[in-house]
Amino acid sequence: MSTRDKLITEAARLLDAGGNAAVTLRAVAQAVGVSHNAPYRHFKDRAALLSAIAERDFHSLTDMFRSSQHADGAPIERLTRALTAFICYGRDNPARYRLLFGDPDIRSAEGTLENAALETFSAFEDLVKACQKSSQLPGASAKELTGLIYAAVHGLIDLESSGRMGERKGLSVAEEGVALLLRLLGAASR
Repeated sequence: MSTRDKLITEAARLLDAGGNAAVTLRAVAQAVGVSHNAPYRHFKDRAALLSAIAERDFHSLTDMFRSSQHADGAPIERLTRALTAFICYGRDNPARYRLLFGDPDIRSAEGTLENAALETFSAFEDLVKACQKSSQLPGASAKELTGLIYAAVHGLIDLESSGRMGERKGLSVAEEGVALLLRLLGAASR
């Protein structure tokens, strides 16, 4: 593993353990066992290091969505499994999830990070299109339907992670919301 990759991996670990504030170039250098100036050979600043974490995670999510496309089962089952894996990513990596989808500096980033984020969305859109092709989701604009499902899942992840979801509000976990949404959309496609 290259020094750059080690720095990104350690920064992600620090992010997971202590949140955004725990990620400093000095802390990452110390954890990797390199000089405190070494990270600057790979990253302009802390924001560039955080962007590298986000880009790597977007690529991982893209790979997960693409693998789901080729898995066994009906298209709607593959979509459901992909959404469950996405929810688990948000649940298991809350600080990285917030970095990817809630950090305004990351949202405004351009270039390779923006391309990685759009590639993730595109891979997810392919799952939605397969469901539309098999008449398991409505024939609306694929991009709009993908955006709707993506937004709903983000909302469910946010509600669950902030503790604002519960039986008294109709849903206990994000997966229940996904199942209901896909059932309703499936019924609309018939």
